[in-house]
Amino acid sequence: MGTITRGVANGITTSGVVLKAIINNASMDNITAFPSGIGGDGITLISSQTASSSASISFTSGITSTYKAYKFVFINCHPATNGSEFQFNLSTDSGSNYNVTKTSTHFIAQHGEDDTTAFTYSTGGDLAQSTGFQSMSTSTKNDNDSALSGSLQLFSPSSTTYVKHYISNINTMHQDSKSKNAFVAGYGNTTSAVNAIQFKFSSGNIDDGKIYMYGIK
Repeated sequence: MGTITRGVANGITTSGVVLKAIINNASMDNITAFPSGIGGDGITLISSQTASSSASISFTSGITSTYKAYKFVFINCHPATNGSEFQFNLSTDSGSNYNVTKTSTHFIAQHGEDDTTAFTYSTGGDLAQSTGFQSMSTSTKNDNDSALSGSLQLFSPSSTTYVKHYISNINTMHQDSKSKNAFVAGYGNTTSAVNAIQFKFSSGNIDDGKIYMYGIK
């Protein structure tokens, strides 16, 4: 016991701080709650879905006033149809309809495998008071090694006072063998609470890919 006591004592400073060196294999597995001052305003994984020849992926639960903002992360979403664009739309009736009016801007930076470059504003990707789906990417190649990855942030969807701002950034392996980075920002022009969201390609299925939904307090 004397050896153990001395070892512990040597790992505590004169001000009472326990040194990290004497703690091995520390784990939080059995902690059921943190004190009120710890971890109150972080990002939380709410749910995820994996596409498998899916016509669309919808999140119809979990979008509530619990979080101030939501972030959706897209990992290697692969289209079944060559040249299709990745899109989303919002719902105020838990997914019965995806038709929220939106106004947005859309621009693209690109660099090709042939070393060609461009920076363009996409009039085909922006919206003006449209209830249609919002494009977040350019035309994606459907080769076996091709996909897109990126994210979408949706701000204060449960507000009944303000419109619903969103920002997305997606990089695509374009059908012309180019890296195309699309930036989209806009707002859902509604003061009704948004409580569901749907993702799909403009043509054909989501052949493969994973989408994560996080809440931010």
